[in-house]
Amino acid sequence: MLCMRARPFLTSTFSITFSPPKRIPRLRPRTFSVKPTMSSTVEHIVLFKVKSDTDQSKVNTMINNLNGLISLDPVLHLTSGPVIRTGSSLFSFTHMLHSRYNSKDDLAAYSEHPDHMSVVKESVLPICEDLMAVDWVADQSPSPVAPPPGSAIRITFLKLKENLGEEVKNEILGVIKGIKESFGGIDQLTCGENFSPARAKGFSIASIAVFKGVKEMEEADSNEELVKLQKEKIKDYIEGVIVVDYVVPSASSL
Repeated sequence: MLCMRARPFLTSTFSITFSPPKRIPRLRPRTFSVKPTMSSTVEHIVLFKVKSDTDQSKVNTMINNLNGLISLDPVLHLTSGPVIRTGSSLFSFTHMLHSRYNSKDDLAAYSEHPDHMSVVKESVLPICEDLMAVDWVADQSPSPVAPPPGSAIRITFLKLKENLGEEVKNEILGVIKGIKESFGGIDQLTCGENFSPARAKGFSIASIAVFKGVKEMEEADSNEELVKLQKEKIKDYIEGVIVVDYVVPSASSL
């Protein structure tokens, strides 16, 4: 288990109130990649809450079958496994999937593929009590398309207050984009507005920050003055936050 501080910087930056992050026992996730990428990238995140009484062999089967979907033609990158920490007052997710595509059409082709549908029906739904998915077009194409092993990934979803205009949404996205320059150790940061609202539980703004490793994430978390400054810029617009941390496994952990 990785030891991480209790105050992640994006959690602190955007949170209103939620319970202390829950630490989840780690499995041995696998990560697979890569195929050539083009000029735009679609980010796809799925969060899973596995039932607490699920046999570990069924959890492993779910992760293995999800990771096997990297073989589908539309997929640029895909990794799935247990999260190391999740922070939310309402949700407690145990696992996640992150994948990337060249377009919305490619994501749709993946979602509709018989192999994907079979994995969801046979391996995911029987053991999960909650699911959430968010999709967005990245504001810039990440490079490399597959985060290297050992990278620490932070997913942040924001639920905005009602009746906010496009100007406010753009302001929030602008603050998120500026985080990469403000905090050291971030190799990649993409953000955007969710275009799949049916499964997003009302969360409409998403971002993914990729750090060189856990150390760099912790160093960003510890910059309290800068965290406070970022939070003040958008706190009046935010109704809820979900933050999930995940570490891309090294080859030795496979």
